[in-house]
Amino acid sequence: MDERSINAYLARSAAEDVFHVNERDETLGVVSRATIQRDRLITRSTFIFVFNSRGELCMHRRTLHKRLYPGFWDVAAGGVVSAGESYADGARRELAEELGVVGAGLTEHLRFFYDSPESRLWGAVFSCVWDGPITMQPEEVLDVRWIDPHSDWQRPEEKYSPDSLLALRLLMDKQQRDADE
Repeated sequence: MDERSINAYLARSAAEDVFHVNERDETLGVVSRATIQRDRLITRSTFIFVFNSRGELCMHRRTLHKRLYPGFWDVAAGGVVSAGESYADGARRELAEELGVVGAGLTEHLRFFYDSPESRLWGAVFSCVWDGPITMQPEEVLDVRWIDPHSDWQRPEEKYSPDSLLALRLLMDKQQRDADE
């Protein structure tokens, strides 16, 4: 992407209307994404884990111009829920935009609160099984690869988005608890 296209994409993203919520995920209003970031307000986000039928997890590398975690590897597709969307609607939109995955059956597993110096959010964790093609969104995704999430897949020379790592750990813990019951 050229610099002009990147700047236009970033401006559209900053102007996007999103939910402002409190620590209990209750809607307080609708504000711009730029306001959420500037004032460290809480918003809603989705984390979608895309598995193939062999149980491998699709991870992607974020573009270098992303405001949050540029160039980091991300184990989940997803992003901020737009004003007027449900978590599920936001998950479907983000999955189609980032990875070109359309029509996959999504399962919602859990929600969690995340608070770090970089972002504050309520996250809804979804998963799907997808054996079709992956089409990377050039504004957001540099590369993809498939990993075995139960192996020692992290590489010391790489950086990973901490919010999606937490979401993956919460999902895997929940799956283990469910299997033990």
